[in-house]
Amino acid sequence: MNRILLIILLTLGSYGVQSQSCDELMSYVKSESYGTTYNSYTSTAISKVTFYTTTIDYKTFYFAIVCFKSNEYSYNCSEYIYKVSSMTMTNYALNYLDGAGEAFWKYIQPYADNLDCSPNFD
Repeated sequence: MNRILLIILLTLGSYGVQSQSCDELMSYVKSESYGTTYNSYTSTAISKVTFYTTTIDYKTFYFAIVCFKSNEYSYNCSEYIYKVSSMTMTNYALNYLDGAGEAFWKYIQPYADNLDCSPNFD
């Protein structure tokens, strides 16, 4: 059942997904795969980014869950999920220490419309 839900969510991703569905997708991805986390202690906006690889019906999907800080001095953050490409984690990992925000804008944010589960920065 969970696999069917995930396939439906990924299919509907290009048409827009409701926020509850984004939360369900995030929970599913977290429960079905092991994540690799990159913490950003010096960033004023990004607390951490965790990348997941999930295989469903012999198809591989790549996700990034970004945890945005509530404010510069807060340990609390809000999570958003992005469906990204297979090279996104490598590109982000090679560049996030020079600036997590810049690496986010360059390598993760371009995928914001894939699921429509990201915050609106306009």
